[in-house]
Amino acid sequence: MNYQEQLIESALFEFNRYKGLCDTTFEQLAEEDIHWQRSETDNSIAIIVKHMVGNMLSRWTNFFTEDGEKPWRDRDTEFENAYKTKKEMIIAWEESWECLFTALATITPKNFDTHIKIRDQQHTVTQAIHRQLTHYAYHCGQIVLLGKMIKQEQWVSLSIAKGKSSNFNKTMFKNK
Repeated sequence: MNYQEQLIESALFEFNRYKGLCDTTFEQLAEEDIHWQRSETDNSIAIIVKHMVGNMLSRWTNFFTEDGEKPWRDRDTEFENAYKTKKEMIIAWEESWECLFTALATITPKNFDTHIKIRDQQHTVTQAIHRQLTHYAYHCGQIVLLGKMIKQEQWVSLSIAKGKSSNFNKTMFKNK
């Protein structure tokens, strides 16, 4: 497997991992939970998702042929008037991830050296992928933390629960 294939495979794994963390968080939330804010100046999960959706659709639509900051995107409105329902939020969420995964599937050794523009700045394909991967990881972490704050004692951990590392490691290494 060459470098380009390894990068795409690794990026797909990580994008799917972060999407999965949020998907599992959404499953734990009630309808009203997506609008919870710690304070008026904080973002709700619905607002963070709206921003991520806007960013993904802008960055990944026509990935090779258009600047990743589309003229139709209005970033400031992504932080206003969140989705009214959880269903509406999930539909937009899935659409944006489909856009990302479709764009990644178009990357080949023949176009890997193409430069991508984001806000009129040149990026290699590798730089563009890493830029978006870190951006989404940041917001997915926010979503998970907000979910944990909302659910409190009812939160089902998405990783190794506190105090359970030893048991986890025993299970992972039992055949070694």
